[in-house]
Amino acid sequence: METKIDSNNLNTEVLKIDFSNAESLVAILRQRSLYQPNQLAYTFLKDGETEEINLTYGELDQQARLIAGLLQSKGLEGERALLIFPPGLEFVTAFYGCLYAGTIAVPTYPPRPNRSMERLSAIVEDASAKAVLTTSSTLQTLRSNLLKEDKLSSLQWLSTDTVEITYLKQWKTPEIDSRTLAFLQYTSGSTGNPKGVMITHGNLIHNQQIIKEAFGHSEDSKGVIWLPPYHDMGLIGGIIQPLYGGFPVVLLSPMHFLQKPARWLKAISRYRGTSSGGPNFAYDLCMDKIKPEQLQGLNLSSWKVAFNGAEPIKAETVEYFSKHFSEYGFDATAFYPCYGMAESTLFVSGGKIHEPPVITEVLEGDLLENRVVMVKTGALGTRKLVGCGKGFFGTIIKIVNPETKMLCQDQEVGEIWVAGDSIAKGYWQQKELTKKTFSATPIKVKDSKFLRTGDLGFVLNNELYVTGRLKDVIIVRGCNHYPTDIELTVQKSHAAIAPNRIATFTVEVKGDEKLVVVAEVDRRYHRDMLEFVTQPDQKAASEIVIPEEVSEKLNEITLTIKEAITTHHGLRAHAIALVKLGSIPKTSSGKIRRFACRNDYLQGTLDIIGGDGL
Repeated sequence: METKIDSNNLNTEVLKIDFSNAESLVAILRQRSLYQPNQLAYTFLKDGETEEINLTYGELDQQARLIAGLLQSKGLEGERALLIFPPGLEFVTAFYGCLYAGTIAVPTYPPRPNRSMERLSAIVEDASAKAVLTTSSTLQTLRSNLLKEDKLSSLQWLSTDTVEITYLKQWKTPEIDSRTLAFLQYTSGSTGNPKGVMITHGNLIHNQQIIKEAFGHSEDSKGVIWLPPYHDMGLIGGIIQPLYGGFPVVLLSPMHFLQKPARWLKAISRYRGTSSGGPNFAYDLCMDKIKPEQLQGLNLSSWKVAFNGAEPIKAETVEYFSKHFSEYGFDATAFYPCYGMAESTLFVSGGKIHEPPVITEVLEGDLLENRVVMVKTGALGTRKLVGCGKGFFGTIIKIVNPETKMLCQDQEVGEIWVAGDSIAKGYWQQKELTKKTFSATPIKVKDSKFLRTGDLGFVLNNELYVTGRLKDVIIVRGCNHYPTDIELTVQKSHAAIAPNRIATFTVEVKGDEKLVVVAEVDRRYHRDMLEFVTQPDQKAASEIVIPEEVSEKLNEITLTIKEAITTHHGLRAHAIALVKLGSIPKTSSGKIRRFACRNDYLQGTLDIIGGDGL
């Protein structure tokens, strides 16, 4: 039995609720709290393993109304409020509290104690924020930093875990519809300064419909999510999608996952998770860090959708992970490569569920010349590419020449342009950039406005393949090179290189573009080097006195990297910088910030412990 959402006709016998006419997440949560008040919505593993706290739809609705009452009493309807929370259910209730109040939420990750508040201050200024929502413990931790930042200290700081119950009666249903701005989703800043993407309730509902359809979610699904809640994949895919789909989700802290990746897989096994995933590096981390003894009793047979997105998807990762964990019940057909970004709310394209990922081999040399030439598996000079499926529910994907704006021919690489109801309104207070990015029109295509993604790719047999970032493409002597390819070569060249902790870019030297490689040294490489690659933050790398035997080992690593790059890419590295572990700048979702790393290199602020050409 199904019914359309109608607040004037509440049917207590409803077994399934149809949200096809819903205009906002507020309407959806209100309905769930009415029809399914005792149904479990969220579980958070406080220790990343077994210690859990839970939240039902009824409890979430009450907490959201309580926080909304506080926000409305402070005159914050229509204003921007930063959400600064550690991972946990406090973030969830605060986010929905903002929606219930008509306050525009600005999720952001909490800065570490005694660290610079520069990025946070920049977001506050850009968003013209009026308030910050956080927990009382977080506020106490950040208090000393706030006194140093006028922009932050002047805001209203509100602790959502100490709100008086009297505010519950002050809540009023906000006037919102599909066009109402729901929140600002600040981009991770992997290619430049963060920008506030304006996401409407309509964008959210449309993208939730897409994800539910693409992933085959139902009320029988079970989510397990470790992704940061202030990141688009963690928030929209991990927190909002379960609410929309009406199924429970188990959340754990990203830090708990990074410290011990086995916790993620064990949570899937323990709670019989059906839907879970993350960026490609998460799967690599599981293979690299999890020891066999940590996998005893592991059962991944319930895992039906293992989504992989947010960064380049490696065919090797898909193949090796599937093979490595097959003995623990993982089915290779569960792998679900997908593509998306903040500017499209989240999801753009994905494949077919319960079918193995589509992997195609092409000639690498031709690909660098923006041509696609398919070859037989195992041929020399090839590159494996993982398909990211197609668009859903009216999402249109075009491949366009970024310079001429002409549609590309079949088997030609170009910029990926996207149109559809999930495309955001634009960037907050940046009209010119919004027009340039969100209102592009290909030549000879009428009455259509597209989002320019800045990503390169092609479509083959109705399957989208992403080949790299337009701005990240390395051009040396007129030849194109993808940084991800060079970084993979560097990672494979020597056991001392930390996985997924490499940045490649070019700098101008006497009018020519030269290749620079920055790589972190893995702490596991050699005990003798341990103290030199993991120095405490207060001691700069320039102050470290490195013994001769350690210096020789660093030189060996450097030489191996140079030879590998020359052999596989025909390039000569201008400079190779070996740096301390954890010193390469990354986004909140784990992406390498090449642009920021390049700036650090040029400004001489990298924590270099060895290398060549520096």
